[in-house]
Amino acid sequence: MKLLHTADWHIGRTLNGFSLLDEQKAAFKQIIQIAKDEDVDGIVIAGDIYDRAVPSTNAVTALDEMLQTINIENKLPIYAISGNHDGSKRLNYGRTWMELSNFHLNTLLEEAFTPIETPEAQIFMLPFFDPMDARVYYGNDDIHTIGDAMDLVLADIYKLFDANKKHILITHFAVTPSADEEIELTSETSSKVGGLATLTASQFDKFDYVMLGHIHTHNASPAENIKYAGSPVKFNVKEARMQHKNKGVYIVDITEDSITSKFHEITPVTDLIVLEENWKTLLDPAFYKTQPTDKAWFAITIKEFKPTEHIHANVRAELQQIYGTVVELDYQRVKSEEDTESTRQNISEMSHEDVVGQFYQSITGDPLSKDQKELVDNIFVELQKGE
Repeated sequence: MKLLHTADWHIGRTLNGFSLLDEQKAAFKQIIQIAKDEDVDGIVIAGDIYDRAVPSTNAVTALDEMLQTINIENKLPIYAISGNHDGSKRLNYGRTWMELSNFHLNTLLEEAFTPIETPEAQIFMLPFFDPMDARVYYGNDDIHTIGDAMDLVLADIYKLFDANKKHILITHFAVTPSADEEIELTSETSSKVGGLATLTASQFDKFDYVMLGHIHTHNASPAENIKYAGSPVKFNVKEARMQHKNKGVYIVDITEDSITSKFHEITPVTDLIVLEENWKTLLDPAFYKTQPTDKAWFAITIKEFKPTEHIHANVRAELQQIYGTVVELDYQRVKSEEDTESTRQNISEMSHEDVVGQFYQSITGDPLSKDQKELVDNIFVELQKGE
């Protein structure tokens, strides 16, 4: 049995207001091609299918087309779970009749205790849940942490094991190699996830293989048999800075004797490039002609930025003429003695208007104009009325 493991599609995601839907569709086409080339027996989507609990119409339409391509056009089974970004009850709609076409979808804790049975394996599908879900399910108010809850859930799953089959888990949590190690920082999490401590690999040691979602890089996989697929596309600047952290999917080959996995890369159609250079370099043809300006988005930080030198320039417009789409623009200003002295002020001693004025000046290099000050004053007056 051969499965394609993917996760964290986050359909409907935007990057600073720019839709990533076209890039997500392009990545999906590559996923389908890999599935065909590898002649897989099913596709695993390990949570965070949508980017939000109530997705946009465009996101719903796009995902519907993707799932039809997998399940109807290519006759491939789907093994999918909800993640922390998905609306579990909303996504659960239609689950019963979807199973008739081998579209298996678990979004609720109680559904995890009925494995999918194949000749080779039992596939357990455990969606994201929090301690409150476990307290309600078990009627146990002593469950306080996700570790407490997971120990109970896994103990019940282990009771269902068929000794003659491989045991596969699909789930969506932050899992570290050990209790004293932290997960590598990504767009999604650090060592804490949604206020919940991470789980450890040892908690899953009875499974032959675990397919994870939640962390957006496959390099964060905590063990050889516990793997993150990572997200198919880059979602933010932090991920883009990790240039060596390539995106892709795993092909997991399950036989009677062993389980092996191989990572297959996905090539971005529109890549996200991070540039951190001074203004002169950014405008130098010798520099920008080496950049893929016709097939990338750019997040640009201008180093040693001096607002007084650009008082008459539309900085973003000038950069977009050269680089195309600039999804993020930041500045590393050169601080003057006046700036340094002003930052020593205790913010608690400043009025709201002064805080806004100082922030504005730190970014633009200019103080608020009379009209701007009046606008700021009026806004705070209205806010106080609302209180």
